[in-house]
Amino acid sequence: MNKSEIIQIGFLIFPGFPMSCLTSMIEPLRAANEITGKESFAWTLVSEDGRKVLSSAHVVFEPDAALEDLNQPDMVFLLSEPLSKFEVPRSANATLRRLGRMGVVLGGISGGVFPLVRSGVMDGHGCSVHWCYEAAFRAEFPDAPMMDEVIVTDRRRFTASGAAAGFELALRLIEEKLSAELAHEVACWFQHPMMRGEGVRQRVPVSTGIDSALPDLVARGVALFAERISDPISVAEVASTLQVTPRQVERAFKKATGMNPTRYYRDMRMKAARQLVLYTKDSMAQIAHAVGYTTATPLLTHYRSAFGISPQEDRGKINALRVEKGAEVPFA
Repeated sequence: MNKSEIIQIGFLIFPGFPMSCLTSMIEPLRAANEITGKESFAWTLVSEDGRKVLSSAHVVFEPDAALEDLNQPDMVFLLSEPLSKFEVPRSANATLRRLGRMGVVLGGISGGVFPLVRSGVMDGHGCSVHWCYEAAFRAEFPDAPMMDEVIVTDRRRFTASGAAAGFELALRLIEEKLSAELAHEVACWFQHPMMRGEGVRQRVPVSTGIDSALPDLVARGVALFAERISDPISVAEVASTLQVTPRQVERAFKKATGMNPTRYYRDMRMKAARQLVLYTKDSMAQIAHAVGYTTATPLLTHYRSAFGISPQEDRGKINALRVEKGAEVPFA
């Protein structure tokens, strides 16, 4: 990174984008400028057409520029929810691809990785995907290299899994542009206890994935379950693969998680189903197939048992919070 020039960053925001992802990146950069007394970083808010954008928190942001008018940025980060798409994808995606060919660093924070991949600029690049979007991402981009690391920088493509990861990515930019000491000082300003480096995996709820605190037998069992969400595996098959008895698997899961392995596995599949309900437009039949059911009927039963609400009602609730072109999107 050039240490003598101001780093120009464009934040491309979509309707319904998570506001915390924007502030988590801007504030550390602002603090670095303030501490050093010079402008090392500058940023521009950008929308597809330059019009106002309503965030997920229903706070309105007024961009400085339209995407096509963005003037020679060094970096552009997309911030959105997973379902966000350009109104005129052909021209907007072409603009992103042109910026990429010019050597601009392109990135996505949290759900922003979805429109980033849709644009075609991530072909052959690994990306960080927030664990809560994993099933939806795999469903839409089965061939895309998805990683569970907090931050992934692959050549000139930077992705971060959420707001906290965006903060740490900003700290990394400060370290590369200025110094590790300044990055540490900025982190201390915000009482940020540590800077996670590249290669750090995301922390996820125990019933959603593999947690470092799980005993080895249980962690390996969870890994097998995670690989077979759409093609369910039996506890007996897991035990055989791990070279233990089914009873040993049962006891280990009960002790570590408070659940038997069958229930734990079903919860994993329901969480994957919920990602598809909330972050895709797939039908219930498609979602049922994606999480290992031949029909939607058992999915509906287990979904209501897990979340106290039907998939259709759940999708309706989140659609009421989504915005498009500054207005809420009605549930259909």
